[in-house]
Amino acid sequence: MSWTTAADLKAQLNRLWERGELLRPLVSDDVAGTSGFPLRLRLKGPGSADLADRFEAVRAWIAELTAVPRLRIEWRAVNHRVLGPQRLPETLWVDRLEDALALIGRRGDAARFARCVEMTRSRQPALLEWLGRRPLQAIALAEDWERLLAVVDWLRRHPRPGIYIRQVDIPGIHSKFIEAHRGVLSELFDLVLPAEAVAADRVGVGRFAARYGFLDKPNRVRFRLLDDAVTLLPGPQLADVTLDAESFARLAIPIRRVFITENETNFLAFPDAAASLVVFGAGYGWEALARAEWLGACTLHYWGDIDTHGFAILDQLRGRFGRVVSFLMDRATLMAHETLWGEESDQVMHDLPRLTESERALFDDLRDNRIRKGLRLEQERVGFRWVETALSDTLIDNSGRAAEKTLPERCLSQHPLC
Repeated sequence: MSWTTAADLKAQLNRLWERGELLRPLVSDDVAGTSGFPLRLRLKGPGSADLADRFEAVRAWIAELTAVPRLRIEWRAVNHRVLGPQRLPETLWVDRLEDALALIGRRGDAARFARCVEMTRSRQPALLEWLGRRPLQAIALAEDWERLLAVVDWLRRHPRPGIYIRQVDIPGIHSKFIEAHRGVLSELFDLVLPAEAVAADRVGVGRFAARYGFLDKPNRVRFRLLDDAVTLLPGPQLADVTLDAESFARLAIPIRRVFITENETNFLAFPDAAASLVVFGAGYGWEALARAEWLGACTLHYWGDIDTHGFAILDQLRGRFGRVVSFLMDRATLMAHETLWGEESDQVMHDLPRLTESERALFDDLRDNRIRKGLRLEQERVGFRWVETALSDTLIDNSGRAAEKTLPERCLSQHPLC
């Protein structure tokens, strides 16, 4: 039987609730929520033939509908040739928003939303637009809504404040509250702040502070000098040093090569090298290094995993800096460590335009799973002697091309697949 049931009627109202359509009228001047009401519900019921063939089922169906509270039924007369005059439900109506909310048990939620609307209308009317778009999210935030409005009030009075979020002084609100609600606060700020108070190019929760003019934790660069003839600080030679990006950018040291590795152990154990330093990398993020203009006079050697993401990071790095050479990201290194291969679960599929011809050929083989599905060689699995040999070859030729020539030649005698 496909006749509309009481559960079907509630499901129709619940769908309207989930889409926010029952609550949006409360955001407008229609405080009582009369817009859209009376609301007609879809109805599928028995026909004349069902009266004779399934009379008891029809009676039970009618009884079920008439038992639904707050439902108005319009009837149609049926003059059945056997049963005589009968009447069947023709149209179902819910006359008021209050009735619809009661039928689906949402009066409490709607009351919380109405309070949010009232507060917003009196304090930040520009945010009514947000409430109309996100009524269910507003209900989830109802207990915090007054505090969220207080934060919006404060930033409107102090645009681009130039202080840490920890220094925001609002009664009853701590910095962790602001941190925990950065996503929704971003949406609210964007609606009320003037364009000049928002750094539109800083997007995402991670750039919340920069977007709205708060001070943020400084980007840091962790590095080790690899040449004991180069002195930076008093204390042990070749120390593990971390500087904020601004201080790193102002360094004046005689360095010609910068090696970047994504693995901490590789960073700590990286062999000595004249006029060189090694940086503990940051995946796809290069803002901390980008400030250091002196890096433009250096050759950057990037050592990442031999997988599609490793080559994607290399490609991105070349988009930020001039001379970038891959280190130990070649076919010879991959094939020499076959017993240590792993698997990359989520591969990069787009083209990488900044790779060299040999790098692109290897990347294509990895992306297209020509050697093995999801093949990767993590950088920490490369043998240390192999690392030392590659570094020695790199130092011979300042252009960084020696390693690309030497390692494959050495590999050919042991690995015909190279």
